[in-house]
Amino acid sequence: MINKKVLAIILGGGQGTRLSPLTDRRSKPAVSIAGKYRLVDIPISNCIHCDIKRMFVLTQFNSASLNRHIQNTYVFSNFSEAFVDVLAAEQTPENKTWFQGTADAVRQSMHHILNHEFDYALVLSGDQLYKMNFDDMIRQHEEKGAEISVATLPVNAKDATSFGILKTDDDSFISSFIEKPNNEKLIGWESEVDDQMKAENRHYLASMGIYIFNRDLLIDIMEKDTIDFGKETIPQAIEKNKVLAYQYKGYWEDIGTIESFFEANLSLTDDIPKFDLFEKSNTILTRPRILPPSKISGTLLTKSMIADGCILNAKSIEHSVIGIRSRIGEGSEIKNTYIIGANEYQDLSELEQDGKKGIPSLGVGKNCSIENAIIDKDARIGNNVIIKGGKHLEDVTTDEYVIKEGIVVIRRRAIIPNGFKIQ
Repeated sequence: MINKKVLAIILGGGQGTRLSPLTDRRSKPAVSIAGKYRLVDIPISNCIHCDIKRMFVLTQFNSASLNRHIQNTYVFSNFSEAFVDVLAAEQTPENKTWFQGTADAVRQSMHHILNHEFDYALVLSGDQLYKMNFDDMIRQHEEKGAEISVATLPVNAKDATSFGILKTDDDSFISSFIEKPNNEKLIGWESEVDDQMKAENRHYLASMGIYIFNRDLLIDIMEKDTIDFGKETIPQAIEKNKVLAYQYKGYWEDIGTIESFFEANLSLTDDIPKFDLFEKSNTILTRPRILPPSKISGTLLTKSMIADGCILNAKSIEHSVIGIRSRIGEGSEIKNTYIIGANEYQDLSELEQDGKKGIPSLGVGKNCSIENAIIDKDARIGNNVIIKGGKHLEDVTTDEYVIKEGIVVIRRRAIIPNGFKIQ
């Protein structure tokens, strides 16, 4: 079935510089998560489970890999109205500039969006980790006669300074809004939350960047020159429209920095993770791949996730996520690391040729020690390499790797020679 009342618009984000180097050659929604998914799979899966199967993904930077992923993954029946289409920024006679912000991206795409019938536009971010039943949010929106709904998350005072914070009246309609207040301005912005949220000191309602717009109001708003939903559209609408707050209390993470990306991936290895990939319902969907089972020999595995098609001969893998087609050589120790994997295998003749040329093969070589690192796709790590990330390391940017917040990120397709050390 298809919910014909709702059309989803997924925002691909800007250049994603805070996630660099992972976004140097791909858009944020195309970044790998959990060793086998892409970030864009999260909002799309949430939509599909709510029968919202008409979706536009708006992108501007490095959208080629995202296009391929969506084309190879979300294939619906030829007799269905379901679709997931990428709308890359395009210059037209009416719009000669690239997307300037979230609202401007939707404005420049309206000539495509309005080709479809819908009552409500569900606007989502392409770089967040969460599971939400949008049906509940839509039902509240309809029951209370809202024109705009904003999904909110209770946060503590420390986190509140990074979000748009809002206050509501007794009927959950938003009465005031402030964008990223400092500690001094935050005073008096506490909201009524349930006992569990109070126990966690989460007294402030933060905007999650998830919105529902009535069709007619969206058309009216898009005729104005506002650039960003959070900074301009929502604050201005509060003054004259019925803007409702929908309070979400589950797990939600904004994957905006290398540190948040790293921690979100490693947290998936917890015994009972807050973002549970093993739930029977509301599973995360992605491209089905025809890969062999992972082959593991002599490796001590502790609190780790191993994707399909890996060949692991490591000594130990601890608190790590190992992505598809990863190869790790004998004697290597991997800890607190996300290895994104590889796009293809090397056959025996290719491995032999690399050996003769002194080039490391795809994956991690023998007798390596890697900790607090992200190894991007198709990287080649030689033998006896030591990478020890940590807060003791200063931020560094090189052609082969980047260090941010103590996390060592080996670039995509980087070649790290035998005996190389970062510690």
